[in-house]
Amino acid sequence: MEFLTSTTHLHITTWVIGLILFFLAAAGVVKSKGVHMALRLFYVLIIISGGALYYEWAINFRTDETGMDYDMKFMFGILLIGMMEMILVRQKKNKSTTIFWGLFVLFLLLTLFYGLKLPINFDLF
Repeated sequence: MEFLTSTTHLHITTWVIGLILFFLAAAGVVKSKGVHMALRLFYVLIIISGGALYYEWAINFRTDETGMDYDMKFMFGILLIGMMEMILVRQKKNKSTTIFWGLFVLFLLLTLFYGLKLPINFDLF
């Protein structure tokens, strides 16, 4: 399982592709079930790669400095995926998505903040 946890490249690649697919589906650029199904596949890949990183780094390298940062990143990532799915499903049913877009932006910013703050990632903060 070292290929999942040695670097963050796989995880970053999956969530970047996932965000691209999400914005394509949400904007209605491609109106097909295939894009939504591919996005759901990427949800699973994001969770698997993120879960492997969480297990490797949060369990083995947790310090007083990082504390619950790994847990918060994992929780906000799951909530972000939930908001992505809620937006697409509610758009399909022609229901209001305003609150979910707001939560999506909030969870995206929090997930990126915690992801970039952790020791395994880039040294931005």
